[in-house]
Amino acid sequence: MNERPIEHGTIEHVTIEPEVLYVGTPAFLIVTVNDDGTPNLAPASSYWALGRMLVLGIEADGQTAHNALQQPDLTVNFPSGDQWRALHSLSSLTGRHPVPEAKAKRYRHEPDKFSAAGLTAQPSEVVAAPRVAECRLQFEARLERATPSADGSYYLFEARALRVHADPAIVDAASGQIDPRRWDPIVYSFRHFFRRGEELGWLPSSPIERG
Repeated sequence: MNERPIEHGTIEHVTIEPEVLYVGTPAFLIVTVNDDGTPNLAPASSYWALGRMLVLGIEADGQTAHNALQQPDLTVNFPSGDQWRALHSLSSLTGRHPVPEAKAKRYRHEPDKFSAAGLTAQPSEVVAAPRVAECRLQFEARLERATPSADGSYYLFEARALRVHADPAIVDAASGQIDPRRWDPIVYSFRHFFRRGEELGWLPSSPIERG
């Protein structure tokens, strides 16, 4: 896509009413533990991090919220761009039984979402919830606080990352840090999946040596 350069004061904005405000965030897979000890796998896209604390937006009536409020261990797994179909296949599945009334038209109950998505549960090292083996970047985490939203429709989960696992192919050997030039996460924008575009620049604080 070729965009014209924006000159000072040249944009004529219009007022719109978008259905969602997902301007572009990483899509991820969150794994929690069901009451019977089996894993629940779910896609999500409301995510940000500060230091080792992950902040996740999770629907209140889903199995993920139910599980994490009972057993705080979880994993956050980031698929690469070529794995977007796995997220798509999970978008209409729920671990809740019976399916909540608000989801009944779009969702169906699926107890084994790993198999449904063609993914593999990989044991974690410090938490009870497994990781997603096919994801190149995985966080083992534990929920520290769950704050209900003003309307009660979702929770803000604050989860501390306890261990980070990465495919060596996306790690900078010199610094031991994730090399963003080798990492291709899925970006979720207005209900569409995208791969990351070209690098535009970097901050002086980046630990990755510039070639």
